[in-house]
Amino acid sequence: MPGVTKEQIQAAREADLFTYLQFHEPGVLKQDGPNFRHKEHDSLVYVTGKRYWYWNSRGRSINALDYLIQIRGYGLVDAVHALVGGEIPQEPAYRSTAEIQVSKEPEKKTFALPWARRCATAAVFYLQKRGISSEVIRQCLQAGIFYEARYHGEPVCVFVGKDDSGKAKFACMRSISGNLKKDVYGSDKGYNFCYPPQSPGSRHVAVFEAPIDALPMRHFKSWRDGNGMVIACLWAVLPMWR
Repeated sequence: MPGVTKEQIQAAREADLFTYLQFHEPGVLKQDGPNFRHKEHDSLVYVTGKRYWYWNSRGRSINALDYLIQIRGYGLVDAVHALVGGEIPQEPAYRSTAEIQVSKEPEKKTFALPWARRCATAAVFYLQKRGISSEVIRQCLQAGIFYEARYHGEPVCVFVGKDDSGKAKFACMRSISGNLKKDVYGSDKGYNFCYPPQSPGSRHVAVFEAPIDALPMRHFKSWRDGNGMVIACLWAVLPMWR
């Protein structure tokens, strides 16, 4: 299928469905003895002892890609993107003249965070090498604005931007071992990465080109007064303090 490689499909099949549900559909699971059961689909059970999902009503196991397509109604392209990330073309390379003449609204890009790895050891070590303190990294992890993922098999740091209600609206990826720097498909640049102030009501703001540039400054500023808010934004700098 155009836009989806065999490698992407295989990576989506291997995605951890339990982690995906915890991150993207919190509250949809209920504990059933040592196992977990889906609240909306009671026959869907996660067997913790064997670490796999079993769909009792269908009499078979199920993976993350099956879940999004068969239960959530995703198309293959959107399902693969939701699980492994990456900008996958949604439009065919060829369109007939008749199709071009039909006026229709452009399709809205679907935003979905790349699925998080259970352990962020490599990403944390990478940030520490960049001079970012363990305390700043810990706060980012707790706030859900930083985690480790994979993009086409490559380990990446993911930095998340949220709206006022705490919903993720933006994310960008930075390779841990290579040169990749990329926004996640469908991100809203109006909600960029923001390191929140320690003191509510702070009036001091610093704007940087990227999160990786902002976080070391958060560490440098912490000995001053701990009030600065750090925002990652392209090619702009504002004073953090006077």
